[in-house]
Amino acid sequence: MKEKIKIALAQISSRREDKKRNLAKIEQYTIRAKEQGADLVIFPELSLTGYVVRDQIYELAETIPGPSTRKLEQLAKETGMYIIFGMPELSEKTKATVCNTSVFIGPEGIIGKYRKMYLPTHSVFEEKRYFRPGYQAVAFDTAIGKIGLCICYDIFFPEVTRLTRLLGAQLVVYISASPAVRRSYFEILTAARALENTAYLAYVNLVGVEDGLQFWGGSRLVSPAGEVLAKAKYDEEDFVMCEVDFEDLKPAETFIPTLRDLRPELFDELKKSSERL
Repeated sequence: MKEKIKIALAQISSRREDKKRNLAKIEQYTIRAKEQGADLVIFPELSLTGYVVRDQIYELAETIPGPSTRKLEQLAKETGMYIIFGMPELSEKTKATVCNTSVFIGPEGIIGKYRKMYLPTHSVFEEKRYFRPGYQAVAFDTAIGKIGLCICYDIFFPEVTRLTRLLGAQLVVYISASPAVRRSYFEILTAARALENTAYLAYVNLVGVEDGLQFWGGSRLVSPAGEVLAKAKYDEEDFVMCEVDFEDLKPAETFIPTLRDLRPELFDELKKSSERL
């Protein structure tokens, strides 16, 4: 496993319902990342299709593996790159059950996937109308480190990132489609989740306007001490190169020993209290 890796934060806008165009953009940015020495390139939540697609989600969703993942598998193999992106995943067992999924692909093929656990359904959000929630945290062993996947609203629930970290994730990757009104929340929470888990956190957000909903960008890499190491522009497409040094985990864990000081019995109390809410 490499101790240092280079990451490209590919903060793109997606054209709604146009998978062909969006795949071409993902390919373009992946090649750009490769040319600049990146090991991993990260794209936003639902970057394959756009976020505001409503009932068209049932036509756009694909199984994994499927046509789009196979195309990106070939791209990863040709470039030697690792790629993380978001898409609507169609169940292999049913005809209209869809998950909001983060997909992790490497030169060896599909490494794994994560299905968004928390589906916002309030104000401008209506994800529970379309998506089935996921039920499992994930962290994958790869040649570039142990990497966990999460999606957007999951960051409001600290137990998701904590469980991902306890599975061994050294880098937690959050892909997102956050509108501008939520900007301050995510700027706080990305730092908090990295700091309280002494892990690197990469956050890549969508940009552009979809059906009147403006996405704010602001993608970033946060250190295990909560420091913003790299940040993309607000409200426009951007491409940011940054570096992760996994050697930094040890001093962070020593100076901020939150993992050492965990109290497992409190998780049982949390479960009981949540059930009585």
